[in-house]
Amino acid sequence: MTERSPENIWTLEVQALLRGAAGGFLFGVPLLYTVEVWTIGSATGAWWLLAVLAVTVLVAWLLTQVEGFRKTLSLHPLEAVMESIEAVGIGVVCAALALVLLRRITLATPLSEALGKLVFEAVPFSLGVALARSTLQGRPVRDRRTTAPMSRHFVSPTLASVRDTLVDLDATLIGAVLIAFSIAPTEEVPLLAASLPPLWLLLIMGASLGLSYAIVFASGFTDRTERLQRGLLLSPITETLIAYLVALIISVMMLVLFQQLNLTDPWQEWLSNTLVLGLPASIGGAAGRILI
Repeated sequence: MTERSPENIWTLEVQALLRGAAGGFLFGVPLLYTVEVWTIGSATGAWWLLAVLAVTVLVAWLLTQVEGFRKTLSLHPLEAVMESIEAVGIGVVCAALALVLLRRITLATPLSEALGKLVFEAVPFSLGVALARSTLQGRPVRDRRTTAPMSRHFVSPTLASVRDTLVDLDATLIGAVLIAFSIAPTEEVPLLAASLPPLWLLLIMGASLGLSYAIVFASGFTDRTERLQRGLLLSPITETLIAYLVALIISVMMLVLFQQLNLTDPWQEWLSNTLVLGLPASIGGAAGRILI
């Protein structure tokens, strides 16, 4: 039996944490764009918040018994308890970062209001962490549906690369629509966009790109080597940028579809609304690419 080096242990641990965070954002982002949750969290007392947090830990523990965010298939009871607490901790951190990113929590926010928003938003994030392994685990290559070519004479590495690239872009499109479609018609998108300073939009872009890259290439959901050998987007950075562009285009189309944007609106409003909706769209697109 070979012993794992400290470097490998740390790499696996970082991948596990990123895997959990990816699941957390996938589950938590839709509820993050809900003004009712912000209001309820702001008006909830401390004892009720503790009860909500306790129930979250309990549900995370139950999910950890069969799922979890680590690839370990068997856990001792104490390990399950520790992983469930860790899942809630990851969920709280991710929810806090998301609330700060969208400026739902600022330095001017009262502590009681910030804690209320954080606890309620941490619930879906924590459950997403606990379900990360089963939700975002990519299917084996043999299980993918493919269309057989008319003749083997027409099969070439170039055509195969084009097909794989189109599959990735299609998966990005589908994932972006599935996550962002229910958010696009809500008033939360223009509300959030109006509250963000222009330079803050750069943080939204950076977070969207960083989360997309982490989900696909750094979380260990897929074989990084295999992804680098498929399609025409051989560079992780290139794939992440192109996928983000697709997510932004889909975001614009959804906002126009639901009449959230029209030709009379200033370009700054188009840009801010698109980038705000592009955050969940890019997360959904990344999830789509690892599930193909």
